[in-house]
Amino acid sequence: MSRVQTIEVDRDSDGMRLDRWFRARFPHITQGRIEKLCRKGDIRVDSGRVKPATRLEEGQSVRVPPLPDAQDDRPAPGRKALTLSDEDIRALQDLVIYKDADIIALNKPAGLPVQGGSGQTRHIDGMAAALQFDAPQPPKLVHRLDKDTSGILIMARNGRAAAGLAKAFQSHDTRKIYWAAVAGVPHPRAGTIRYGLVKAPGHGPHGAGEKMICIHPDAVKGTEGAKRATTDYVVIEALASRAAWVALSPITGRTHQLRAHIAEIGNPIVGDGKYGTNRQTNEGDGWGAQLGGDISRKLHLHARSLSFTHPTKGRRMTLVADLPDHMKRTWDTFGWNPADAAGDPFEDLA
Repeated sequence: MSRVQTIEVDRDSDGMRLDRWFRARFPHITQGRIEKLCRKGDIRVDSGRVKPATRLEEGQSVRVPPLPDAQDDRPAPGRKALTLSDEDIRALQDLVIYKDADIIALNKPAGLPVQGGSGQTRHIDGMAAALQFDAPQPPKLVHRLDKDTSGILIMARNGRAAAGLAKAFQSHDTRKIYWAAVAGVPHPRAGTIRYGLVKAPGHGPHGAGEKMICIHPDAVKGTEGAKRATTDYVVIEALASRAAWVALSPITGRTHQLRAHIAEIGNPIVGDGKYGTNRQTNEGDGWGAQLGGDISRKLHLHARSLSFTHPTKGRRMTLVADLPDHMKRTWDTFGWNPADAAGDPFEDLA
């Protein structure tokens, strides 16, 4: 059992959710335990009570209560464990696109949450036992994707890998490239979006209905709760002026950053009613998020590739995830071929 610790939030952790920050440092502590510690007030930030979804700020002090050692963090007696059916196990294992002794990578489908709130278990974190295979414990999350975003999700199979991957994400030693179908065609066809982001008022409990508002970079410093955010983008292919296949690379990692940024320049991601409205047609200035016809109304945002340094082998790796079915159908409809895209479409812009 550890002692009470006070840890200062560093620059690389600025804007990170408390639960994600906590689990990156203490990967053996479950999401449920973090939520309980927050409810009891055992975890505090600058001496104040917090929720798991609280966003941390550089310079804040996090009080970490005494924690059990990894080998002692067992479910409490009588606690009912999640029962996974054979179908659940097969479905989760079918998502695996890479596995070694230290890491496991999935191609997460759209609609499957990575984590859940209190009492929720139908998410990857709650069903991680299906991905244990020959490891002594289930894999742990080291980053996340939004529920409706598909693509690469990497997990750590041991403590050493968890610490190494957490450090890589915090130090920006990872390269994430997303593919999106957007309404209209961004102009110019390549650029960097630097709008700051601030949470809109009136969001629901536990972040339900959460939406981010873009503000001018010069206004970030004077806006309470605002964070700087940077996204690179490049148009890979366009369908006249109706739609475009865009690669997005987040330089920072803010909530809904890609969705809010690309919508702010007038080209919301197809299927994103939150940031682009649900209008079916282009009525002049400002596209809706739906294209109509046979195009799916699901969000067209996919974490296509992730490059990182292996946490124990030290070699550079790039993992690639195939498009989900609803995006494949859109690509086929528009005549876009994934094989035509460079592995890193931003390299030619350097």
